[in-house]
This record gives sequence, C-alpha cells and structure tokens, in this order.
Amino acid sequence: MGAYATEKQRQLDVRYLKMARIWAENSYCVRRQVGALIVKDKMIISDGYNGTPSGFENICEDEMGKTKSYVLHAEANAITKVAKSANNCEGATLYITASPCLECAKLIIQAGIRRVVYGENYRSNEGVELLQRVGIECCFVEVE
Repeated sequence: MGAYATEKQRQLDVRYLKMARIWAENSYCVRRQVGALIVKDKMIISDGYNGTPSGFENICEDEMGKTKSYVLHAEANAITKVAKSANNCEGATLYITASPCLECAKLIIQAGIRRVVYGENYRSNEGVELLQRVGIECCFVEVE
C-alpha cells in the first residue's frame, strides 16, 4: 500500500472495500465472488458483482466447474450499469475486491475512472499494469 495523503482517505478506502466485499455475496458464482462499487463526488453511483448477463440463468460455472465464457466481471457490470443511467464515471474511483483483468482495465480506462482500489490480486497483473501505464492510480488495500 502506498503512502496516503490523508488517514481519512485510507479509512474511506477500507470502508468502501468492505462494502464491495459484502456486495460480492450477491454473486451466484461458486469459484469466486467479486464485488465492485464506483464512487464519484463522495457518492456511490454504481455497484456490480460477477455473474451472467441479464436474462441468463444464474449459473456461472459449467459441469466441469469452469467459469462460463459469457460471465461478466463485477467491474464490467458496474460500468455498464452507469452507462444505462444519467451519470458517468469521469474522475470516479472504482473499489473492487480483486484487481482488474486486462479486458476490464480497458473498460476502466474508457469509462474515465481515475483511481482503482482493490483488496486482493487477480491471477494476472496485466490489468493493473495497463492502468498504471495510462496514469490511473491503483491502490492495493489490505482489509482484515
């Protein structure tokens, strides 16, 4: 975890990450439940968790226990939810229980999100590396 400008910001990051973790419990995925919150101007403007697209059965894994190819990641669900609203993500912070994959990192960049706070590492670091390459602040925060 990098140095924080204020202790208050660190405490807020921990609280929002805890909320994202609780939100992850809505996921029907067995292998891994991931939650996301998008915060802008001190307001939660969107939320998401990993799962199947609208209209699909809520079963994320196939008979072999492998995640189905069409399952959406939590941050993709949160970003697309904003797209259906009158709001936008410009300058927002994304709180996510696991660091973003490469595909979700591209969505984060295009959505205008400026900061990503996550609580555990995804199997690949490519997403975080891409975000950092374009100047998006990425913070790993340990939450007990």
